[in-house]
Amino acid sequence: MSRFYVGSEIGQLHKVLLHRPELSLRRLTPSNCEDLLFDDVLRVEQAGNEHDAFAQTLRNENVEVFLLKNVLAETLAVADAKEWILERQISQFRYGPTLAKEVHAYYSSMDNEKLASHLIGGLTVDELNSECGSPVLQTMKQTDFIMDPIPNHLFTRDTSCWVYGGVSVNPMMKSARKRETVHMRAIYKFHPMFKDADFEIYFGDEDRNFELATIEGGDVLVIGKGAVLIGMSERTTPQGVELLAQNLFRTGQATKVIALQLPKARSCMHLDTVMTHMDLDCFTVYPDIMSDDIPAWELTPGNAEGEIVFTRVKDRFTDAIARALGVPELRLITTGGDVFEAEREQWNDANNVLTVRPGVVIGYERNVFTIEKMEAAGITVLPIPGEDLGRGRGGARCMSCPIERDGI
Repeated sequence: MSRFYVGSEIGQLHKVLLHRPELSLRRLTPSNCEDLLFDDVLRVEQAGNEHDAFAQTLRNENVEVFLLKNVLAETLAVADAKEWILERQISQFRYGPTLAKEVHAYYSSMDNEKLASHLIGGLTVDELNSECGSPVLQTMKQTDFIMDPIPNHLFTRDTSCWVYGGVSVNPMMKSARKRETVHMRAIYKFHPMFKDADFEIYFGDEDRNFELATIEGGDVLVIGKGAVLIGMSERTTPQGVELLAQNLFRTGQATKVIALQLPKARSCMHLDTVMTHMDLDCFTVYPDIMSDDIPAWELTPGNAEGEIVFTRVKDRFTDAIARALGVPELRLITTGGDVFEAEREQWNDANNVLTVRPGVVIGYERNVFTIEKMEAAGITVLPIPGEDLGRGRGGARCMSCPIERDGI
């Protein structure tokens, strides 16, 4: 039986889920990219080549790489899974009864690989090519999306995150990303690799409105030794953190959550855009955001079931992390270059690196000043190209969902 367990941010990485750019990214345009949460349009073929280099770098380090579209297609081969997914994405309340029936029939007629591609890549009026009398359809143009593309699936880190012996299938903040969670719920529920595996599902696996309780995996760092570091950011709320912590404690998978209050800003959308873990005592940080006075809390289990004890951190948040890791203090490698270069490199994900094993990380080769500082501190950086891939505003950590990794 497969083992799914993520015991740290830095232990040897064994298995990871990625999503190669394809149809959904080809449908990004200057007029729709903002609604789809992108700042720019990508040259998709070039971005795909750069993503292939990322995947190959992982394979060269003996990491088994799974591609999301393939895993979704394999999930759709299970008849119950296909119907489960379509039921949750094609409703009469979204389309009206007539068009919903038409869209359901069209999607059901596709083979599994094409269906996976169009669930992620969306569907236009022209592609449906329907003559049904739906008033919804009559008001749309041929190039309008009946089902929107979800290009942010590129960032597999966010939609689900493995924490020790379980996973959170995250309720996303932005409506443009909510359908991603449906796919991940189905994969963990029906895919043969996961169906009979023994793991906890902490949060998010319900058909409900989670209201203000949202979590995204870019804010969740499994720092190890039973501790989890979570940023309360633009996308992850205190309500979501509390509910996740409650279930981590209930299952005994974690003993402490350290929660940081981040600015609600695009430049630090998630914690991992300004801070990632590279070695036991070593983090990369963007100091303009990760200042010593960031408000922080330690959450620990209370005496009663479901009770959480909240303790405001009185010293620096880095001291709280050092205590959790059992080290005297942290080594912080700040973003490289002068004030202008550092801001540019942070924007280009210099601090968003994926650790393959202690002291060995993958990052964009373009961030030369930060790489110089990391290597001077004894960190080995495996560089990957990101001239187009990086336009999505996500680095190696953002684009990867570890599903098996050693603890520390």
